[in-house]
Amino acid sequence: MKYAETRPYADPEKAARRLMEHANAFVAVQDGRIYIEKINEPFLFGDRGSPAEYGAGLNLAIERGWLWLHESGTFVKMTQAGKDLFA
Repeated sequence: MKYAETRPYADPEKAARRLMEHANAFVAVQDGRIYIEKINEPFLFGDRGSPAEYGAGLNLAIERGWLWLHESGTFVKMTQAGKDLFA
């Protein structure tokens, strides 16, 4: 009998921190913008996170004030609180 493995990003805290690592690794462009695909592509395809885990992690990062999401949804910006995670 095989048991299902636990998903590494099932905890929104872990998913949010991993998204912040991806955001920190990307060199921000004009006005500190980080295009959303620069954090969702490595999370979904590189880390093999699910869309639900990505959404929960992104929402938690926004709620905690680590990221600011533009109303269009095309880019985020790291806030000072988000930058302090890597200081």
